[in-house]
Amino acid sequence: MRYFIVDDDRASRVMLKQIIEDSGLGTVIGEARNGEDAIPQILMTQPEFVLIDLLMPKLDGIATVEHLIQNRFEGQFVMISQVVNKEMVGEAYEQGIDFFIHKPINRIEVENVLRKTTEQFRLKNSLLIIRQSLTNIDLSEQINHKATSRDHIQSILNDMGIVGEIGSEDIIAIIETLLAHQHKIAPLPPLKELYEEIAVVTKATPDEILKESKAIEQRVRRTILAAMINLANLGVVDYTNSEFEYYAPRYFDFIEIRMLMTQIEDHKNRKAKVNIKKFIQVLYSDILTKLN
Repeated sequence: MRYFIVDDDRASRVMLKQIIEDSGLGTVIGEARNGEDAIPQILMTQPEFVLIDLLMPKLDGIATVEHLIQNRFEGQFVMISQVVNKEMVGEAYEQGIDFFIHKPINRIEVENVLRKTTEQFRLKNSLLIIRQSLTNIDLSEQINHKATSRDHIQSILNDMGIVGEIGSEDIIAIIETLLAHQHKIAPLPPLKELYEEIAVVTKATPDEILKESKAIEQRVRRTILAAMINLANLGVVDYTNSEFEYYAPRYFDFIEIRMLMTQIEDHKNRKAKVNIKKFIQVLYSDILTKLN
C-alpha cells in the first residue's frame, strides 16, 4: 500500500513513516505540512491512503479531505487528531473519514488501525472487481459499441495514472493527428511538426505557434515523467503489478524506471530522462492495434 502523510508536526510525520515502513505496511510516497501543499501532490500520485492531521494551518484536515473528494480522489483517509470534540469528529465521519489515529502517536494503535484500513481497502477493491465483471457481462449483451480512438488512449493513460494531467490532452491530440493522416507506425514525423500542427488549431501568428509548440512539448514531457513516477511507485510496492509489468518496459527506457525506483526507495528527488518519441510511437502502435 502507498501512503501520503499530511501533518504540520514534522516529528509526527517521521514517526508515522517509520512505523509504516518498519511494520511492512507499505511505502510512504510523499508528505506535506499543510493541506494546500498536499492537494496537488496527492491528486498526482493517487496513494491508496492519506493520513491527515485534523488541525493544520492554511487548510485544515476536513477542508482538505473535502477538496480531494471533489476532485475525485478515490483513496481512503485516516484522520490524525489529539482533539476530542464530538462535533468535529462527526463532521469528519460525514466527509468520509473511517478511522482515527490519536495523538500522541502510539505504534500499536497505528499498526492496528492501518491493518484494518488495508483489509477494508482490499475488500472494497474485490467488490469493485466483481461489480465491473457483472457490468462487462451486461455490456457484452447490448448492441456492440466500437470504442473511439480517444476512449482507447484515455484508457491507457488512465492505467498509467496520468489521464487527469494537463499534458494528457496534448498526447491525445498528437495520436489523433497521426490517425487522421493515416501515418504508418514507423518512422513517425518529427515531434516538432506534430507540436506545430496541434498549435495551429488555437494560435494564428508564427510567434504564437512557436511559443505554443514549446509549451506543448513541456506539458507532454511533464506528463510522461508523471507516468514514469507512478509506475516506479507501483514497481516499488509490487514488482508483479500488471500495469507495471506491461507499461514500464514497453513505453519507457526501463533503466530510467529502475533509477526512479531506487530514488523512491532512498527518498530522493525523482529525476529521469524522458523519451517522448518512444512513448508516442508505442502508444500510437497500441492504438492502431486496438482500432483494428
